[in-house]
Amino acid sequence: MAIPVIDFSKLNGEDRAKTMAQIANACQEWGFFQLVNHGIPVELLERVKKVSSEFYKGEREENFNKSKEVDLLDESSEKLENVDWEDVITILDDNEWPSKTPSFQETMKEYRFELKKFAEKVMQVMDENLGLPKGYIRKALNDGDGDNAFFGTKVSHYPPCPHPERVKGLRAHTDAGGVILLFQDDKVGGLQVLKDGEWIDVQPLPNTIVINTGDQIEVLSNGRYKSAWHRVLSPVHGIRRSIASFYNPSLKATIAPAPQLVEKTNQQVEQTYPKFVFGDYMSVYVQQKFLPKEPRFQAVKAV
Repeated sequence: MAIPVIDFSKLNGEDRAKTMAQIANACQEWGFFQLVNHGIPVELLERVKKVSSEFYKGEREENFNKSKEVDLLDESSEKLENVDWEDVITILDDNEWPSKTPSFQETMKEYRFELKKFAEKVMQVMDENLGLPKGYIRKALNDGDGDNAFFGTKVSHYPPCPHPERVKGLRAHTDAGGVILLFQDDKVGGLQVLKDGEWIDVQPLPNTIVINTGDQIEVLSNGRYKSAWHRVLSPVHGIRRSIASFYNPSLKATIAPAPQLVEKTNQQVEQTYPKFVFGDYMSVYVQQKFLPKEPRFQAVKAV
């Protein structure tokens, strides 16, 4: 069993209906899928790989080797339940950018610009598959017609681990937000998604973009699309690169199931999820990220 790999370019040809159905099925059954021929220039992706690796080697690796994660693993023979074997920074356009790696800021800004446009294309496909008006999900995440959504990019590296059986690269969780676009390492694996009680590898494929749906897409779709549990295993050999971009709601955005997916002609579909402000949900999520997600929805209902 492998997560779906879908040719995004076929949305523009005679295979459009088939491709739309493949994406709908992937959203419903997996919450994870890989897109090839997505239109993001390969030349840009190759530059992103290069500057990310140079950034880790030149600005992050030495500090990770002195980190609490390394110390804890050295000091204890027990499993480490509350840490991740991960070096990570989050970048935004108005960040204080890393300064020692040539072209890092320029390349990552260009990449983020392309990824954000692509995220909105993916959301339009979800709109159509769900029978929602074009732009519905984008508008919900932006709290209106403006450009208010949070778009952050998490640059992670997972170094070789001497005891991978004792610490996860990243503990199992679902993502809090909207649509997540991952550019993962094309050689070193480790990302897994939970499907029917079994952990399935998200196979490394060169220059693909992995899409996964967050908790807010689950709410907006009234449970039609589920956010998927996923984790990262610590690598034994090689450094795994992972660049995840999050198209999340504005903290002020009100999130609720789309009315079109709650009320159906001649029948009533139960509204499974509450209406809430995303900032309230995040306040709960940061405390419960690695715990079952259903209580998060119940907790925010009471806010």
